[in-house]
Amino acid sequence: MLHSLSHKCFTARLALSGILIWFAFSEVATAQELEPRRWTHLPVDTNYLGVGYVRTEGDIFLDPVLEVEEGTIELDSLIATYIRTFNWSGKTARVDVHLPLQSARWQGLLAGEPASVEREGMGDPRIRVSVNFLGAPALKGQDFRNYRASNTTTTIAGAALAISLPLGQYYEDKLLNLGSNRFIIRPQIGALHVRNRWSFELTGSAFFYTDNDEFWNGNTREQEPLYLVQGHVIHTFNNRLWLSASAGYDWGGESTINGVSKDDKRQDFLYALSAGKPLSKTSSIKLAYVNGRTREEVGSNTDNLILAISSLF
Repeated sequence: MLHSLSHKCFTARLALSGILIWFAFSEVATAQELEPRRWTHLPVDTNYLGVGYVRTEGDIFLDPVLEVEEGTIELDSLIATYIRTFNWSGKTARVDVHLPLQSARWQGLLAGEPASVEREGMGDPRIRVSVNFLGAPALKGQDFRNYRASNTTTTIAGAALAISLPLGQYYEDKLLNLGSNRFIIRPQIGALHVRNRWSFELTGSAFFYTDNDEFWNGNTREQEPLYLVQGHVIHTFNNRLWLSASAGYDWGGESTINGVSKDDKRQDFLYALSAGKPLSKTSSIKLAYVNGRTREEVGSNTDNLILAISSLF
């Protein structure tokens, strides 16, 4: 276990060097963004409730001058989700709300001695509003079913805006936190082409960060935008089981502390395998594995296992 002196030394070395442990949580957030079927045409005026569990394990790579070796993160996230679809000027739109509870543990060797830090609490909630402005008219009931049955080949395009709210657990005097104490604004644009039982989806996202003026003992942290491109190939079987293979690439996100650049830009490659199946007429289950690998000397490699259940009500 980590005693207080080791903890102070561990976090101080991280901060003073400017190589921040945000890599791990940033990659986790990006991995959770690697989501297929986000532009799927849904009937309007419907509500969905869901709960998901995400298990994340990863290795953290830091500058050797820190004398921190074998850094790892273990993160358990329980995420409650609410989705509402609605009519927006004749187009299908939806709002997604995600509320995470998290438990995290960081471990490593500090100058050859074991050290660890743990946190439990609420992460930053996220709200996403999207509209399919092409190929997804606002329909419900039998009209929706008739449209989908007669349009087996369609192209859908959409746009969205997601915002992470700085409401998660955050301590100004601690470097490692579950919350980020800043807004993260994520505009997205995407397209989905459906041809019978095959679907091909492409999404581009940008992450814009507001400043954190209360970063670790009164410092100010700024961050450049991070960009993410992701693609998915999805096949649906006769029993309505669907399988998806996904890949993504992100870059950018260099941070500064008190105006001094930390040369910590991101460059990650991600891939995922997902499967989903209805459990009944109103509920379904999804299982996914997401792998993230850094292409920089500092960063993190993570493995993410996701299990989610949702229900229409």
